[in-house]
Amino acid sequence: MNLDSTRRGPTALSSSAMATDLTAPAPNAGVGGSVGLAILRLGIGAAALQAGLIKALDFSTTVGFMADAGWRLPGLAAFMVTAAETLGGIGLLLGALTPLAACAVLSAMLCAWAVNVSAGAFWSEPFNLPFLIGVGAAALLFAGAGRFSVDAGPLARITWSMPVRLGLVGLAVIAAVVTWAALYGVNPIHLTTPSS
Repeated sequence: MNLDSTRRGPTALSSSAMATDLTAPAPNAGVGGSVGLAILRLGIGAAALQAGLIKALDFSTTVGFMADAGWRLPGLAAFMVTAAETLGGIGLLLGALTPLAACAVLSAMLCAWAVNVSAGAFWSEPFNLPFLIGVGAAALLFAGAGRFSVDAGPLARITWSMPVRLGLVGLAVIAAVVTWAALYGVNPIHLTTPSS
């Protein structure tokens, strides 16, 4: 590869091309990469939105479920997870503020994953649906929304640096751990099935 920026054509490489912008899709990724991101966004966003709407449309049952499970302040806990799943799901579906939406979904899915693995030995079923939705949200947090999104149109001026994206992952983990510890207070990770 020729690094001489005075040459034109396929071998020329300008100094601006040498700087890596980790906040934007690769320029050579083409439409296929953006279609893939749109498919991932739609799948993860729809799953999160469905989970949030189920809770929102029967909020008293959600609060009751959390109270029966032993959550402290079950109304607050139910509101937090419902808001994170619903607003995060909408954000991912639209591709609007995608890293922030993905952060909300990731945090909610970390808590949901902990609920699912807390009843048995951690290794008995660690790769459940919340785990997979959380992995998808984390991928979108780093990859961005792609061309077919609100982020690529009206919100294109907002950039998300790698330190900000890493901070959002940290925020999601901290929010999930603090929520779990403060409102539930049970260690979800067991190497053997907990005794009743």
